[in-house]
This record gives sequence, C-alpha cells and structure tokens, in this order.
Amino acid sequence: MNPARMKVNSLRTKVTQAKLLCSIPLFAVALAGFACDRHPNAPPKPTDTPLAAADADVSPLSLPPDNGPPPKFDGDRAMQYVKEIVKFGPRPVGSANHKKVEEYILSHLKGDDVENDEFTADTPVGKFPVHNIVAKFSGTKDGIIVIASHYDTNYPLRDTSYVGANDGGSSSGLLLELANQLRGKTRDGYSIWLVWDDAEEAMKPDGSAGQPFEMPFQQDSLYGIKHLAEKWQADGTLKKIRAFLLADMIGDSDLNIDRDTNSTPWLENVVYEAATRLGYQSHFFARTNQIDDDHLPFVKSGIPSADLIDFDYGYNNVFWHTPQDTVDKLSPKSLEITGSVILETIRILDSMPQLPPK
Repeated sequence: MNPARMKVNSLRTKVTQAKLLCSIPLFAVALAGFACDRHPNAPPKPTDTPLAAADADVSPLSLPPDNGPPPKFDGDRAMQYVKEIVKFGPRPVGSANHKKVEEYILSHLKGDDVENDEFTADTPVGKFPVHNIVAKFSGTKDGIIVIASHYDTNYPLRDTSYVGANDGGSSSGLLLELANQLRGKTRDGYSIWLVWDDAEEAMKPDGSAGQPFEMPFQQDSLYGIKHLAEKWQADGTLKKIRAFLLADMIGDSDLNIDRDTNSTPWLENVVYEAATRLGYQSHFFARTNQIDDDHLPFVKSGIPSADLIDFDYGYNNVFWHTPQDTVDKLSPKSLEITGSVILETIRILDSMPQLPPK
C-alpha cells in the first residue's frame, strides 16, 4: 500500500470511527469477526508502541555520554517571531504577504551566510515564484545537518482568514531562534544549515480538513524542497548531508510529537534520546504515524531524515488547515521543548563517532 499522507485527510469522521474500532481489545475484535480498515487517504492507526519495540531491528547506537549542560532555547522570543509572521496574514505562494514574510525572514538573517534558491514552479494552477532561504552556520566537522521548515500557507485557503500559526508559522519562528543560538559561535561539530522551504502546501484542494479533493498531495506539493534536493544532488552538496531534521506543527500548547514511520528509525531514536536527556520524553512518540511531509525528497535521496510533527492539533485535528489555526492555540513552552530537543539532537550527532547509514 502506498504511504498515506497524514496531512491530506478529508474523512475525519471515518478516521475517528476507525480509531474507535481499533481501540477495542483484540479478543473482542476476534469475537466480532472484523478487523480495522481504513480509507487509503486516511491516517494509519496511532499506536502506543514503546521505542525499543518499535525499532527492534535497529542496531544499538554508540551514543556519547550525557555530561554537558542542557541547551538554551528562548521559547518566548521564538513565539514573538511566530506572532510577527502571523500578523502579515495569509501567506500563500505568489501573494504580497508571502513576499513580506520572505523579507521578514531575510531581515533577521542579515550578516549570516545566506543562499537564496529562487525558481519558477510550474503547478496545476499556473507558474509561481518560489524562494527557498538557506542560512549556513559553519562547523569544524566534515558534513552538514539540515533543519527545515516551510513558511507558506495553504493556497486553496488563500481567500479565507487562514494564517497557519502552527502549520508553517511555529516552525518558521523556531528556525529564526535557532539562528540566534548558532550565530557568532564556533561550532565544534557539523555545519548547520537552516532551510525555510517554500511552496510546501498543495496548490489545488487535496481533501484536507474538509476541502474537496482535486489532486493527490504528492503530485501537487513540496515544490521548494524537491527543487532544493535536486539542486544539491546536482552540485554534490547532497552527499555532504549527514542528517535532515524537519519541524512542522510544533507549537501546539498540547505538544505530542509523533513517531513517523517514513523517517529514518535510528535518527528518530537519537531525537528520543535527546528528549529523554532533557526530561521531555513524555512529549515524544506516544503515537506512531506515517507522515508525508517536506522530508520525503531527502528520504528518497537516501539522507537520514526525521520529521518532528504533532499531527493532533485540537481534538481530532480540528484546527489544522482551518482559520482556527491561530496563535492563541500555541505555547512558548512547546517551542522551547522542540527547539531544545533539536539542539540536543545536534549535540549528540556531533559527538557520535560515526553516524549510521540510512
């Protein structure tokens, strides 16, 4: 069965019913004579799977000792960035607000080594300018760790009040604060590249959040990150990338980041180790889901990748891709948790004697 995109789901009621059926004890299911079923575009059943059981086939990692001070991440400042991004209003690709957000991000990266990857995307609804922003922070170790977030909002919702505070806004603000933590420091580790990727959202309605279904997400999305992966493949950058970390929908005040079966298992384990060292493990991997997101072009290119996403935004994900995705649903603490775990993940990766292959 082809991977189901967690961020494309038009049948929430059926999914809820499926989850209820799947929650019935196994002996009851056997007596009733039925098994859980789901629509191909519905999300997989979340599971409460212990980390070790989920990845029993992953070789033990050689992890460095936990003997350093915890990383510092300013969740309040990250939240302020999110609020300022959201104030621009809806920012679908090609819009005036989108251009303003581009300029806003770049204004916070003045003096940094920035690569602007600009091109024209040919989409089912026309040609659009796309702008990936890459801020580079050099390290002494051979290799690159990429941390990414998309910053556009859903194009089919462009005529509504949808501002994507959590979906795109939270992670974009988080990356700006990560830049603050990396700036002006000599990194005794891998180089860190922060990527604000563009045109992640589908251009035609994809069935998400009650929208009509006109085209599958994977055929009409991820324009920016696909282009960047192809560009880096062509110029030799891709072979230097040791890990790709994606942040998406990480501002929810009720933070519960999913374990993603499309991600690289050993890298997800490092993320969980980082969360555990910081005492944040209760916010990670209580659910296991299959996520189609910005990391897929890098997964398909053989780069170890992990998607940090909380795809349970409000009861039954009710706020996702709706005008209710607003700043009041977010928390600086959630940004602090995610940012700190990303920084600790980087520190662990920096100190590992050798990173496993994909």
